[in-house]
Amino acid sequence: MRKMKTIALLFGIFILVGLNMNFKSENLMAQEDHYKKATFGSGCFWCTEAIFKEVKGIKEVTSGYSGGEVKNPAYREVCSGTTGHAEVIQLTYDPREVSYTELLEIFWRTHDPTTLNRQGADVGTQYRSVIFYHDEEQKHIAEQVKKELNKSGAWDKPIVTEITEIDKFYAAEEYHQDYFEKNPTEGYCQFVIGPKIEKFKKVFSEKLKE
Repeated sequence: MRKMKTIALLFGIFILVGLNMNFKSENLMAQEDHYKKATFGSGCFWCTEAIFKEVKGIKEVTSGYSGGEVKNPAYREVCSGTTGHAEVIQLTYDPREVSYTELLEIFWRTHDPTTLNRQGADVGTQYRSVIFYHDEEQKHIAEQVKKELNKSGAWDKPIVTEITEIDKFYAAEEYHQDYFEKNPTEGYCQFVIGPKIEKFKKVFSEKLKE
């Protein structure tokens, strides 16, 4: 509980004070470009996709692969851990409704960013914690928040989240898209994704789509 309060306080500080200039520039850009992209990896993309689809301001969530060396990788190849890719989601969002810092708050609070190449029972570099930034503003915000979270001691161990520039993003196979929505009775969906979403909704009730 203390850790959650610490994290919430930190993000409140960033939103109200520390990143005001970044938010202003992001909102000005939104008037011209409207939508922006964000790409995160935090373990199995079935879970991450299901969570971010609930967030207001998110217009599209695509599960896919990024950060590897092989072109157009298949799921089986990525799962082998030999391609270098991480399972990620790419978001299309409206900065006028949800800021990049708010997306980072959800990202960091819905997985364990201190375990290297692992989330729960999912082990391998494809499950690493990673932020692929799309511009220098996203890089600056992600690095600053990560630094402050480490200083806060919100977690017992250091954050190992990788922060790197986006290169290629490959959409995953169609059967991975909207996986939870399409397979609600499957065991993994019932016992892993479902409870995680319910917990998320309780913590982030003010950020949910109506």
